[in-house]
Amino acid sequence: MANTDANTMSEEKTKFATHPEWPMDKVRSTFIKYFERNGHTFWKSSPCVPHDDPTLLFANAGMNQYKPLFLGTVDPSLKMASLKRATNTQKCIRAGGKHNDLDDVGKDVYHHTFFE
Repeated sequence: MANTDANTMSEEKTKFATHPEWPMDKVRSTFIKYFERNGHTFWKSSPCVPHDDPTLLFANAGMNQYKPLFLGTVDPSLKMASLKRATNTQKCIRAGGKHNDLDDVGKDVYHHTFFE
């Protein structure tokens, strides 16, 4: 009986791995739609290699693109200046920093060098 249960569990894991009920596109769109319904403006994510920020080699956090807002340096004529609440998903590259956990990459299923 235990062997049958193990086989069933193995089949379920394989099925989910190849045909997940929540593929990434569904997770992403559900996340964004939730926040849009709650008053957030969709704001396109920035590229992984920032074009306008010489202080960053890679996007390492989802908040990088909002830096001009936080620093008060955003041009008031830009649409970004009117943002109060924003939603998106940002692709990031783990490259070190204050919360550096690069030593954990590859040791488990949730530490990656590229994440969203």
